[in-house]
Amino acid sequence: MSDPRRILITGANGTLGHATAQYFLQHDPDCHVFLGVRESRVRAEALVAAYPGRALLCPLEITDSASWNAALTQIENQSGPLSVLINNAGYHDDALLAHMTQGQWSGVLDANLNAVFLGCQAALQPMMHQRWGRIVNIASLSALHSPAGQTNYAAAKAGVIGLTQSLAKETARMGITVNAVCPGHIEGALPAGWSDEQIKAVKRETPMRRFARPEEIAAVVFFLASREASYMTGASLKLDGALV
Repeated sequence: MSDPRRILITGANGTLGHATAQYFLQHDPDCHVFLGVRESRVRAEALVAAYPGRALLCPLEITDSASWNAALTQIENQSGPLSVLINNAGYHDDALLAHMTQGQWSGVLDANLNAVFLGCQAALQPMMHQRWGRIVNIASLSALHSPAGQTNYAAAKAGVIGLTQSLAKETARMGITVNAVCPGHIEGALPAGWSDEQIKAVKRETPMRRFARPEEIAAVVFFLASREASYMTGASLKLDGALV
């Protein structure tokens, strides 16, 4: 592959999605980055303004297969077939299982696991045709070290890891790699309800005594999406400052 890569990042308006998009734009001057967004677009629009012609908005409802198909068609029409998919979008809605509603369970599973299935399935068509592709799924440390109150989120992210490992075996001979990253706490993306004391306590528990900077996670994603990472597939990388 020598032509510019077409990269789709879901949840591109969030802290990690924005940082990842910016990292690709800064470190691969030929790539085209499609910013998967739904309603919140302020950060994404700022990237479009800063990188005209290279950063492009891509309306996407990640839980809807028709929306995925429309996004892939937009990308191909504007730039060419998709090269790299970064499944970053998702959210958590924490509660103890005894009090968790069915809506909390199904909503989190839909956005964090079913959406990854839909995205991977849509992306495989252009990637198989090209015999090349990179899929990076953003899981979570919660998948490996599940805290109380996150049964829905932990189950969804653990499912993402299982999906990643299985799909990697299906696509290994096609030049398509599939990997996951499992970030711990990220600056700018901490739970809204945390007090200053809670933040200090969690930092004290972390051997590095700090949280990850978004660009540190983005750098790992950038490597996994690179041509050089051609033999790494089915991996789940823990990025937590040695917390676990």
